[in-house]
Amino acid sequence: MERGLAAKSGIAFAGYKEVLAGPIHGVNPLRMLTSALKLAFGSLQALSVLNGIRPQAILLTGGWANLPVAFAARLLQIPIVIFLPDIEPGLTIKALQPFSSRVAITFEPSARFFPSGKSVVTGYPLQGNRLCAERSDGQRRFNLDPKRKTLLVFGGSRGARNINIALSQNLQPLLDAGFQIIHITGEIDREANQERVGDLSAHPRYHAFDYLHAEMGLAFAAADLAVCRAGASVLAELPLFGLPAILVPYPYAWRYQKVNADYLVERGAAIRRNDEDLPETLFATVDALLGDEARLEAMRRRSRALAHADGAARLAALLLKVGGG
Repeated sequence: MERGLAAKSGIAFAGYKEVLAGPIHGVNPLRMLTSALKLAFGSLQALSVLNGIRPQAILLTGGWANLPVAFAARLLQIPIVIFLPDIEPGLTIKALQPFSSRVAITFEPSARFFPSGKSVVTGYPLQGNRLCAERSDGQRRFNLDPKRKTLLVFGGSRGARNINIALSQNLQPLLDAGFQIIHITGEIDREANQERVGDLSAHPRYHAFDYLHAEMGLAFAAADLAVCRAGASVLAELPLFGLPAILVPYPYAWRYQKVNADYLVERGAAIRRNDEDLPETLFATVDALLGDEARLEAMRRRSRALAHADGAARLAALLLKVGGG
């Protein structure tokens, strides 16, 4: 997945290297043994790569694929900055933390998971297309009526099937209520979603896309309410646009999405719904929120108060400092 995103980014990379790695937590003993061998060989690969590049600093973001790089960096005495995108660190970031010089965090509450003075609040590094997106431009791009409320539904870069199913089951009443919808299905679920919505796919107020990259900022800017998962990026993207949200944490993984969702919910910027209840609760929840402008405005205000628009610059400055630049 990362290779494809790097190729499409338009950024000129000096190089792209891959090393072997594998998960060692929550897997069967045979896979654990295979992963251990991969990690050992991957560490040798990383040692060779880093010894050739000799970077002044390394940025790691968690995940077991970072372990070989961390081991090699420690041997070569290259300083490491870890970026924690979520509120709560997973096991890998906890394991990597002793190898790091500093830990960049999105919000202050994450500091409690690390030794005093080791974490730095940078905010989340946002893509440039988010920072320059204007509401009027988004409305023109998606052919939206400025007088109607707009619902944005998405599930991350690969989509969220259960959210897609819930929307398809509630699409007719949402359209009958006068709302207009931007729906990002994800590439994997595109064809199945087309079958589920049937003739409604041609409705003038239903705008479906399998994926938006450069134009995602415009979708955020044009929306009045979002329905989405609670991955790390929404902690920054929703506040940047002051966009109220119905957050639906992914239920089949570690609890980080629930913790992310609760951070925004507790601060009045979002509400949370359970994945399994969404088909029955989606219409009533959306209708109640989009029909209450005073509540929406309060959620917008509370969301904007959490925004860090300069997260990328802050993270870059931290890397330069740690690397001696």
